[in-house]
Amino acid sequence: MKLEKLVGDRFKEKPADCVIDSHALMVRGGYMKYVANGIYSSYMPLRRITHKIEQIIREEMDAIDGQEVQFPVVMPASLWQESGRYESIGSELVRFTDRSKSPLVLGMTHEEAAVQLVREYGQTYSKYPFMIYQIQTKFRDEARPRAGLIRVREFTMKDAYSFHLNQEDLEEYYDRCYKAYERIYQRAGLPEVVAVASDSGMMGGSISHEFMLLTPIGEDSIAICSECDYRANMEAAESIIHNDRDVTSEELTLVHTPGIHTIEDICEFLHGSKEKSCKAVVYQKNEDDSYIVVFIRGDLDVNETKLTNYLGFDIHPAVITEESGLNAGYIGPHNLKGDFTILYDRSLEHGNNLSCGGNVTEYHYTGLDMERDIKDAEYHDFAKILDGGICPKCGKPTISISRGIEVGNIFQLGSKYTKSMNMTYCDQEGKSHYPIMGCYGIGVGRLAASVCEAHHDEYGPIWPMAIAPWQVHICALRADNTEVKEYADRLYQELQSAGIEVIYDDRNVSAGAMFSDADLLGIPLRVIVSPRNLKESCCEIVSRDKTISMKVPTGEVKEKLKELKNQMLNL
Repeated sequence: MKLEKLVGDRFKEKPADCVIDSHALMVRGGYMKYVANGIYSSYMPLRRITHKIEQIIREEMDAIDGQEVQFPVVMPASLWQESGRYESIGSELVRFTDRSKSPLVLGMTHEEAAVQLVREYGQTYSKYPFMIYQIQTKFRDEARPRAGLIRVREFTMKDAYSFHLNQEDLEEYYDRCYKAYERIYQRAGLPEVVAVASDSGMMGGSISHEFMLLTPIGEDSIAICSECDYRANMEAAESIIHNDRDVTSEELTLVHTPGIHTIEDICEFLHGSKEKSCKAVVYQKNEDDSYIVVFIRGDLDVNETKLTNYLGFDIHPAVITEESGLNAGYIGPHNLKGDFTILYDRSLEHGNNLSCGGNVTEYHYTGLDMERDIKDAEYHDFAKILDGGICPKCGKPTISISRGIEVGNIFQLGSKYTKSMNMTYCDQEGKSHYPIMGCYGIGVGRLAASVCEAHHDEYGPIWPMAIAPWQVHICALRADNTEVKEYADRLYQELQSAGIEVIYDDRNVSAGAMFSDADLLGIPLRVIVSPRNLKESCCEIVSRDKTISMKVPTGEVKEKLKELKNQMLNL
């Protein structure tokens, strides 16, 4: 490829709307162009990168007996009505009608289509197990697209679906796919990715993992133990709290607390700590606006994912009105009366001598003893795990909270979709059963952006050899010099004949402009052909990551580049 023919401009200035480095560098480098909120067009360099990522994914999916298929982008609403998700998923799912007024949806995920494809095929036990996968464009109407390709509305994704006769077989295959994902990230140049336990969310199922690139710009919070291998998304991380119960319980006493509403203010007023307080967090059910009151220790926050999973329906932060029967800022568990769903986080279990709302305007209680005063309380885990909290696996207070970008996920779906869509098979005795499923996804564009986020400097991306848009970048300094032009042209042809992917810059521009563009393209190996080098009968070979810088005799450049390329590909 001649650089002068490459469509797409490269420029120095950082775009004002780019909040993270990978987004800015990929816009500046001519990889993509904004079309609409969360929607981008891709130029050739990005297409070459994503094609290579897709090929790595295909090879690893094929290696674990996957069969590539393709599902439709547009599906009849009836498929999603079968599974129950047409009603349960919110505005992220794009719904519309065709000219005959038939309701349709744009695919944001394809569990329903996968079941529909193999429902008749999988009617007998002898067909199992099997896995199908696709790599295809999807659309999810994200409320807050951000960070370039990290969170978009239109995206390309590999999604795979496996079908099994029993849980044991699913778990065995799940482990194979887990290992395949580790190989994919290693090959794509992201060995830093870690797997964390996660919440299944709208996908359903019980066991799930997310593969995370740990980075400060990530939008997910990850709980990591420094003493063992425990890692979990904060949405799924169990919060373990050990309360030190005071030897003597004080009397429950109503105290006048004028003008005090927040947990910080009441603790300061009563000269107590947040750990010895009980606060109320109030939500409303989306469907009918009924109130849910969650009582939790004052130093903790409610994990809304855990709460929603427990309740089984969607909620939103409450708007507390005078008619609600709740005294905003003074809500407590003692003598709370009204038609509310009342829940208790287990951080309050065994707690005593706590402060809490008095359910009377401008009054709080002191001396609350959960065992004595709230005898019928049932405790569940609704809290976000704390930095420095107790590890659910090893029991040590060694949890730290990091940020991460999700670059893949795997789920054990069970029979959620096969049951709702009536997919069955007959066993050896002629009995009917629902097969169980696994689901495995990787966002291709997000993975490319994550590689850029993990591997760049202030001048541009540093692409790994395996997914770089080209492998070698020839910079012909002073292409108006006959000797430079003749040698660079010959090298360009020789490298292509040797199977090396080359981009060739023979423009009549300054060395600074040429190197600036080369940095933005991020090609792993660069060959500098210049009059000064040719006087010494050599060329300069440098690597984009600056670990290699050498002068090589002109007759040996091709072989040296082949050698370095193979080293970088671990061949």
